[in-house]
Amino acid sequence: MLTILGGHGSNKDRLCDGVSRRGFLKVGGMALGGLSLGQLLELEAAAGTGSSHKALINIYLPGGPSHIDLWDLKPDAPSEIRGEFRPIKTNVPGMEICELFPKLAKIADKFSIVRSIVGAHGAHDGFQCMTGRTKNQPPPLGGWPALGAWVSKVQGPAAPGVPPHLSLMYSTGNRTWGEPGTGGFIGAAHSPIGLVARKGQSQGPSVDMVLKDMPLERLRDRERLRRSLDGFRRSTDQSGVMEGIDSYNSQAFDILTSSGLAEALDLSKEDPELLKRYGENDTKYQRDGAPKMIRNFLVARRLVEAGARVVSLNYSRWDWHGGDGMNFPRSRQEFPLLDQGLSALITDLHDRGLDKDVTVVVWGEFGRTPKINKNNSRDHWPQVSCALVAGGGMRNGQVIGATNRYAEHAKDRPVTFQEMFATFYHNLGINVQTATVTDNSGRPHYLVDSGVQPLRELV
Repeated sequence: MLTILGGHGSNKDRLCDGVSRRGFLKVGGMALGGLSLGQLLELEAAAGTGSSHKALINIYLPGGPSHIDLWDLKPDAPSEIRGEFRPIKTNVPGMEICELFPKLAKIADKFSIVRSIVGAHGAHDGFQCMTGRTKNQPPPLGGWPALGAWVSKVQGPAAPGVPPHLSLMYSTGNRTWGEPGTGGFIGAAHSPIGLVARKGQSQGPSVDMVLKDMPLERLRDRERLRRSLDGFRRSTDQSGVMEGIDSYNSQAFDILTSSGLAEALDLSKEDPELLKRYGENDTKYQRDGAPKMIRNFLVARRLVEAGARVVSLNYSRWDWHGGDGMNFPRSRQEFPLLDQGLSALITDLHDRGLDKDVTVVVWGEFGRTPKINKNNSRDHWPQVSCALVAGGGMRNGQVIGATNRYAEHAKDRPVTFQEMFATFYHNLGINVQTATVTDNSGRPHYLVDSGVQPLRELV
């Protein structure tokens, strides 16, 4: 992690969590194997990328959100299938969603629903939502990269001092719900840079390196000294390792001396009325899941505006079997806040003219059993799941795919995770038929499996 500490500041200069907005800028958090930020960051030249800056906000709902209660209600099914909620009409004829999403219902023309996602591997983790792969697919040496790692390698940074691959994912009691993926075989330099406190820490950042009361010019003098020393060491280095480390440190220095990332993380610069539209954060962790940091939807929007290409975040906990987490009472707590935050994000992107460039996806690792269990809840159901997608210049205002009468299986237009990822890459300006990344053995890898195409209905 990397932290800049300043003065205490006045109350008016404080963030919503009480930390001075001059008090810190933290980047890092996803360091692997004890590596520092400088070792994790690799500055690569963007080759062949266009002038437009495309981006993706990946909102992961840990635990498996219930497809049949969110976007695929079955009002004519028996009570033990349909549950307690009724569908409501949206501003798109024939498109209905749960009654607890009235704000989203008014802007349904700005998003689409995929009701027929198949091929979930059934594990309680976000791996498939981060990589598009299952853990039982034989990976290349080094492992499968997260989506943002591919994008970081292929497209490089879009703005100085703002890494292309960022994470707003909190660590969770169930560890696998808090993992945004890694650089895999592409390398740790393209792993996501974490921007939030990890579980067990205070709301402020953890500290690996602190720069306190150091003027920018003095920092630059030290950077010049480091470069001269590195130049000497590099002249005696026959392996090329120093050259790689120097490039990592260069981007780390860019982050320190650029205001872009700090500005993006500072919600005090937003209109208070806009903050209210997104809703209020709940910093408490949801058992072994993530906290309900709904304003991170806004932080994600600010990060992509600043230059990030892929931002991933985890939100709350959606694994409701019974006991203290029964499906329908928890839905009544969770759905309205998600309705508020997600509708605010989608509307915000449109208001700012970002709807053509920024893709949003909201999903989980699998769906829920159509039949309600003895605890008035729904169990794991990897046979089919769903997603809401918005922005990205897509043809929104539609429903893709359909399940059978009890929402058990995909009846029409089954959609795979790989097809979803092909769509994301397409929206980001990457041709999945031609773009490749070479592993350490010299073998080129396509971003998705051979023959997989973006969803024709959307693009």
